[in-house]
Amino acid sequence: MDEDATGPVAEGSTVTADAARAAIESQPLLQLRGIEKHFGAVQALVDVDLDLPAGQVTALAGDNGAGKSVLIKCIAGIHTPDAGQILWDGRPVHIRTPREASALGIETVHQDLALCDNLDIVQNMFLGREEVHRLALAEEHMERAAGETLSTLAVTTVRSIRQPVASLSGGQRQSVAIAKAVLWNSKVVVMDEPTAALGVAQTTMVLELVRKLADRGLAVLLVSHNLNDVFEVADRIVVLYLGQVAAVRPASELDRQSVVDLVTTGRTAR
Repeated sequence: MDEDATGPVAEGSTVTADAARAAIESQPLLQLRGIEKHFGAVQALVDVDLDLPAGQVTALAGDNGAGKSVLIKCIAGIHTPDAGQILWDGRPVHIRTPREASALGIETVHQDLALCDNLDIVQNMFLGREEVHRLALAEEHMERAAGETLSTLAVTTVRSIRQPVASLSGGQRQSVAIAKAVLWNSKVVVMDEPTAALGVAQTTMVLELVRKLADRGLAVLLVSHNLNDVFEVADRIVVLYLGQVAAVRPASELDRQSVVDLVTTGRTAR
């Protein structure tokens, strides 16, 4: 793949609001059809359909063991589905490794964030993708790209892009992990419990960042147990129950109690 497809986001490449709205009206960027996954006798996913439209936040809700982690690992290339089809921009694709997912434009921010405390922000954002110029690290270019990405996402609370990740607060660490995910021209960002263990102010900061991604035209999949967070930013809510899709609805058509009903019983009369 050429450098333009895999390199950092260029300055001024932010998707406009009009383009984001147009993307919402087009076919979903990522589509899963009939996805199944089992581990021995345990059927983790059963005939799962999922659409991730560009420019929208799709929240994925479900109880422990409902299949949320398995589903996002299938999207991220960590698990290969046993059956079903994944469509990227309308064409069938096979995602067998995280590298193949990244090559398409799918980035996942896992709950553990996968950041190295002993490295600074720039080093973390380019970890494994360091840029080299004449056999030396292109430090200046990496600093500029990291700074521009953080600035575009309005991440302004970090003191310096060269400060160690170990010195950051939970919300700042989450912001860096999200910025790292969007640095490489990503089109789909999957976030697993991004506000877990964060305080109120830090949660607000991260949710604003989630919303900014969708407003820039990215497709966002938000996995969260916190229904307050879900209703704060989600356009659509998908509920998994025992490995199956129990509901797919616009967030405006649901309330917290109906989602609780769907999560715990797979149905709601509300």
